[in-house]
Amino acid sequence: MERLRGLLQRAQQLSPQRSQTIYKRVEGPHQGHLEEEEEDREEGTEPPVHFSPMELKGPEPLGSRAGLPNLTPWTAAGRRAAPYLVLTALLIFTGAFLLGYVAFRRSCQACGDSVLVVSEDVNYETGLDSHQGTLYWSDLQAMFLRLLGEGRLEDTISSPTRECVGAGREGARAETLTSPLRRARPNTLRWVDATGRAGEPLPLEDPDAYCPYSATGNATGKLVYAHYGRPEDLQGLRARGVEPAGCLLLVRVGVTSFAQKVANAQDFGAKGVLIYPDPADFSQDPHKPGLSNHRAVYGHVHLGTGDPYTPGFPSFNQTQFPPVASSGLPGIPAQPISADIAFRLLRKLKGPVAPQEWQGRLPGSPYRLGPGPGLRLEVNNHRTSTPISNIFGCIEGLAEPDHYVVIGAQRDAWGPGAAKSAVGTAILLELVRTFSSMVSNGFQPRRSLLFISWDGGDFGSVGSTEWLEGYLSVLHLKAVAYVSLDNAVLGDDKFHAKTSPLLISLIENILKQVDSPNHSGQTLYEQVVFTNPSWDAEVIRPLPMDSSAYSFTAFAGVPAVEFSFLEDPAYPFLHTKEDTYENLHKMLQGRLPAVAQAVAQLAGQILIRLSHDHLLPFDFGRYGDVVLRHIGSLNEFSGDLKARGLTLQWVYSARGDYIRAAEKLRKEIYSSEERDERLMRMYNVRIMRVEYYLLSQYVSPADFPFRHIFLGRGDHTLGALLDHLQLLRSNNSGSSPKWSQALGFQESRFRRQLALLTWTLQGAANALGGDVWNIDNNF
Repeated sequence: MERLRGLLQRAQQLSPQRSQTIYKRVEGPHQGHLEEEEEDREEGTEPPVHFSPMELKGPEPLGSRAGLPNLTPWTAAGRRAAPYLVLTALLIFTGAFLLGYVAFRRSCQACGDSVLVVSEDVNYETGLDSHQGTLYWSDLQAMFLRLLGEGRLEDTISSPTRECVGAGREGARAETLTSPLRRARPNTLRWVDATGRAGEPLPLEDPDAYCPYSATGNATGKLVYAHYGRPEDLQGLRARGVEPAGCLLLVRVGVTSFAQKVANAQDFGAKGVLIYPDPADFSQDPHKPGLSNHRAVYGHVHLGTGDPYTPGFPSFNQTQFPPVASSGLPGIPAQPISADIAFRLLRKLKGPVAPQEWQGRLPGSPYRLGPGPGLRLEVNNHRTSTPISNIFGCIEGLAEPDHYVVIGAQRDAWGPGAAKSAVGTAILLELVRTFSSMVSNGFQPRRSLLFISWDGGDFGSVGSTEWLEGYLSVLHLKAVAYVSLDNAVLGDDKFHAKTSPLLISLIENILKQVDSPNHSGQTLYEQVVFTNPSWDAEVIRPLPMDSSAYSFTAFAGVPAVEFSFLEDPAYPFLHTKEDTYENLHKMLQGRLPAVAQAVAQLAGQILIRLSHDHLLPFDFGRYGDVVLRHIGSLNEFSGDLKARGLTLQWVYSARGDYIRAAEKLRKEIYSSEERDERLMRMYNVRIMRVEYYLLSQYVSPADFPFRHIFLGRGDHTLGALLDHLQLLRSNNSGSSPKWSQALGFQESRFRRQLALLTWTLQGAANALGGDVWNIDNNF
């Protein structure tokens, strides 16, 4: 009987307390032997089909069974009937076997809605001409772990951090970015008296720190303390009688990106933003190094990715497009300052005392909201074109070489960049070496592996975004997934995976096979569930815009993931000149090599699964759950919409069609033969393009680069629809930005938003469902 391969394991949460045993046939020297394989099973799910060994025994000699009398000799008639009796028995056995086989196939199809990813007993062929036999998942896993070297990781991390590795330092000419790398004259900050006269400048103790893409010029206004600069913080100011419009805002580093802080301030009418690191947001452990109070934190303020002066188009080879500025560029100036300068500013503030949760750890009296005395901020950033270079390496796949699994890491950094870029680059180089050694030892991936070192990352993932813009028409057809190694080790207290929902089940599976770097005898999964039994609530996060992985998913429609080990409180040296190997090593108290090794093991095993599983291990039904979670928020407004004669029924219908299409595809896969390469490729193409199906086809990539309806930005997104619905109840509350209050809820805009969202989701359902003649929709 042919070996049972390609068994599919359950994608839902698997409880470690309950297990099932699957018997699988082993070929080779032990052919015919059935060995057990333990597989965890979630409580409450239906039990899988169990394979039990059967043994056919020949007739026993007469009288050999204890307790049975000897039989009398057969008569002559009995001897003549014996062949017919044997033939009848064989016919009955054959019929029963066929009936059982059909029943088994149907039972596999019936359980299709609760299983998804490829099981670990999938074999890995080494090629038609190979004499090394078949490599199984356990073989590849053992080979990978044996060849991966921890010592080399530490050496590589410490090597490039001895000097600044800014964007474009390598001098190649692969791409061009436009970025404010120099200033014509220093930026300044001055007190302004009641007559409007500016006084002596406050000393900016870290004069090299600035905000790339900040608006230039002067901004004068009273100072207001605005916590982290989130919309809810600015709404809180208004609720306490402090108006942010017309003021300079003092906000803290953290929680949101610099670009989001500045965009929010601009939406609420502020004239400028000062951003400082508060000691309360970082560790106070005396045994760990801390950020100097005289050090500012660097960060760009473009609410987007890539070159903001060629939005939607590549900046290859000095290509000149008409001068167009990204809509994500701010219209107000911004400047990073040190905690010491922030302390001087806070002392001058009057007005209400800030809420307790807004209080920081700078010395002196409690923080007040302001307003305070007048300030003048002068920003003199100068824009210049700088060539950058991305570096590529490839291992060509055997069966599907035109499908790429991409892994990348940022190479440049502001300052030494130990955590920002050196760790990711070290892991990338070690994975290149390890996979090359695996190929020499018989590993042949089905799909190509593409290793990339990105440049221009600190200016908004410029290298990766420009590459995506240049090859978008190819990549959305051929890129399977992207794994980012940026920000991989910022501590070891927590582990987060910022990812597309399609990869969640795969991440869960691999976490159960990687040892925790700081909890001996535990896997990473066990470490996570010890803190929170709901592992995905503890680990899974949405992709942030400041990650290179974001553009892959939100712009190109390629599922992506970025892993991070974190400190709580946060690693204080990121984006500063103190992000050195020595400080990172001290923060982790000597565990840096072990944590980097854990990231390498996690990323490497995910690459093996993505590059060599016959069926891509994507959980394509997850997006149905994503829509369901948001439907709860939409339902809050059903009464308001009904009163206006509006309904959300089409969204509910599209979600239902998506769920049915995903279930139909699962059943097709489980009833098919895995050895059918043509069929597997057809299924894989449908699966790998699910993320692309969620890019709105009804908006222009030049106007709305991030077309993803769940992760993108623009009126076509679910988030924009929810924000618009909020205006049904906040028109007169004064808590929304002025532009939102002025527009209010618009029925025509709502209908268009609903149509864009609904038809993108419906299109994804139709594409997942297969051929158009098999789709049954009412128009």
